[in-house]
Amino acid sequence: MKNALTPLEPPFSQDVATVLQRYPQDRDGYILKLFRVFANSMRFLTSKGVSNLLDKDSPLSLRQREIVILRVTANRDCEYEWGVHVSTFAIAAKLTTEQVAATRLDDSSANCWSEEEATLIACVDEICAAATVSDAQLARFQTYWDAQQQLEILSLCGNYHLVCAVANTARLDNEAGAATFPE
Repeated sequence: MKNALTPLEPPFSQDVATVLQRYPQDRDGYILKLFRVFANSMRFLTSKGVSNLLDKDSPLSLRQREIVILRVTANRDCEYEWGVHVSTFAIAAKLTTEQVAATRLDDSSANCWSEEEATLIACVDEICAAATVSDAQLARFQTYWDAQQQLEILSLCGNYHLVCAVANTARLDNEAGAATFPE
């Protein structure tokens, strides 16, 4: 059976090309496979996709944001998106090789995390598993992050669940040069 969720290839129709210009691309104008899968539906591409998750106005630090994204994508077995983020943001987020591996291989008690980061990972794990956090975890969550930050974390979790569902269902191969899950 043919998978209908395949990345569109250029040349794009004018309306798709116009919208895709708002999505991240490399210096050569390459648009990630994921975004080209979104382009199978103009509605999804313009209003249901996730083109503004990496905005500069986030109330989270780049490091916090990337920990959330890497943990969600690892929890959802989405090597495609995990690899894109490791390759693109891990250095800027000051994540060590050990920490990057721990987003996939370890639980929140790994020694490489601060107490705050361990709490973030534990919260993300509970959100991924149950779409909520326990009362004890909620108390810790509220200790470190204000309401705006909490909503941003929840938004990242939900949106990256969506990204993982699209990438995994589309059976996207990793982007060239993207990181792969550690053994």
